[in-house]
Amino acid sequence: MSVISQTKHLLKKEILLEWRSKYAFNGVLLYIASTVFVCYIAFNLSAGFTQSKGYPIVWNVLFWIIMLFAAVNAMAKSFMQESRSRMLYYYSIASPQAIILSKIIYNALLMALLSILAIGMYMIFFTNTIGDPLYYFLIVLLGSVSFATVFTMIAAIAAKAGNGGTLMAVLSFPVIIPVILLLIKSSKFAMDGLERSASYSNLGVLAAINVIVVGASLILFPYLWQD
Repeated sequence: MSVISQTKHLLKKEILLEWRSKYAFNGVLLYIASTVFVCYIAFNLSAGFTQSKGYPIVWNVLFWIIMLFAAVNAMAKSFMQESRSRMLYYYSIASPQAIILSKIIYNALLMALLSILAIGMYMIFFTNTIGDPLYYFLIVLLGSVSFATVFTMIAAIAAKAGNGGTLMAVLSFPVIIPVILLLIKSSKFAMDGLERSASYSNLGVLAAINVIVVGASLILFPYLWQD
C-alpha cells in the first residue's frame, strides 16, 4: 500500500480506539473544564477586575496557557500508550512516514475539537471580548495544528528514551515558546478587532514552523523508528 493509504488506515485505527475508550479526550476535557471554572471563580473573587483594561489580555493569555498544558497531556499519550508488541506489528505492516503522519493528523483533530470546546466554555463563563471572532477561531485552529505537529514528534522521541513525561517537557520548551508567543500576538490582534493584515506575518511564520516540523518528522522519524 502507498503511504497515503497506510495513513488513512492508521488514522481510522486511532479514531476508533479513542472512540471506544475516550481515555485521552475525557481526561483532557475534564482538565480544561475544571481549569476554566477555577479561573472564573478567581476572577469573580477579584473585585472590579473584570472591568479593568487588562482583562482581555489576561483572558487571551490564560486561554493559551490552558491549551498548552492540555496539548501536553493529550500528546504525551501518543506513543507511550502503544505496547512494544503493537509497535513491532506496525513496523511489519506500515512505513514510519505513515505512522507519524497518522499520529500528527489524529492529534491535530483532537486538539481542534478540544480547542472548540474550550472556546465554548470561555464564552459561557466569561464576557465575550473578541473583536473578530471568526479570525480568532481560525488562529485557534492553526494553533491546534501547531501544538499537534510539535508535541507529536517530541512525544515519539520521549517514548523511545523511556522517560516520557520529564523528557517531553524539557525537549518541548525551546520549540514551543516561539509558537506560543506568535499565537498570543496574533490572537490579541483578533481580540482587539484590528486589521487582519497586521498579523499575517506572524501567521506566516507559524505556518512555516509547522511545515518545517512536519518535514523534519518525516525525515527523522524513520531513523528513530528503526532504533
